[in-house]
Amino acid sequence: MTARINFTEVWSPLEIHVRTVGVVVCDRGMATIGLGMPGVVGLSEAVRVLREWQYDAAPMQLHPGDLGWYWQFGAEATAAAVRTWRRDGQLLAVGLLDGAELLRLTTAPDAQRDDELARRLVEDVTVPERGVLPAGKVAIEAPMGALVMDLLSADGWKTDEPWTPLRRDLTGPVEDHGLRIEVITPERAHVRTAVHRASFGSPKFTDERWHAMASGLPYDDARCLVGYDHQGNEVAMVTVWSAGPRRPGVLEPMGVHPDHRGHGHGTAMTVAAASALQELGSSSAMVCTPSSNVGAVATYKSAGFQELPERRDRYRDA
Repeated sequence: MTARINFTEVWSPLEIHVRTVGVVVCDRGMATIGLGMPGVVGLSEAVRVLREWQYDAAPMQLHPGDLGWYWQFGAEATAAAVRTWRRDGQLLAVGLLDGAELLRLTTAPDAQRDDELARRLVEDVTVPERGVLPAGKVAIEAPMGALVMDLLSADGWKTDEPWTPLRRDLTGPVEDHGLRIEVITPERAHVRTAVHRASFGSPKFTDERWHAMASGLPYDDARCLVGYDHQGNEVAMVTVWSAGPRRPGVLEPMGVHPDHRGHGHGTAMTVAAASALQELGSSSAMVCTPSSNVGAVATYKSAGFQELPERRDRYRDA
């Protein structure tokens, strides 16, 4: 998530059943739009454009940190989960298959209302043979205001449960959070992964996955933090992803150890994350959580984040 993050659940390993996409071209008049997969070599371009497409006034959208978090499954798996759309060689849209049934999609800022692109996107996600989404129940996340979402609704796709994006401006000072913060190095990855596994009640985020994630291109602009209380206990963790100077960064994921909940450590860790993003040059910090997770929304608001209008995916029934 997007930069979407579920406050209480760890993402599980994802199996992407990939068809051979190659390049599928739609030719209308002089312009051509091609669907493709970047391969491992092409991931650098996808990460670069996702960085360039981030700006503070933009709606919540796919972020380079989303590719960075997925990189825990390795570069080849990440490349297999990415789809790109080009017109005359220019990259206009990038999608990440977050599991086989959810496409997280964004476009270049000046292409969000591009009719030709939006219609091509709808065609590609509707036809399983195009190698984007399978038959059956599937969902699409895209920025609010993107024409593709309007066209999907007109085509009978339904509106899914609401998510709440939140943003904190980082142009001013960030208050003290009261925790001792450790920036995790490769030698200390086991500390970060242990707090993560405890926080989310899942054994899936291993040291090996951390090292794979940290080897990815997006991690050049990221940090993993672990927070300690006054007794020296490891109480919370977070990963922050910058998109570069003067661009929004994201928190993904953040969790509090179950033995140390109820003491404000979630709020403190979120403030620490905002401070880390500010040090990385980010202009703002973003996070997104299900609106039904009222505890998460309250935690982020208590850390100085402001609620933005709810967003909803579109889904197609089986």
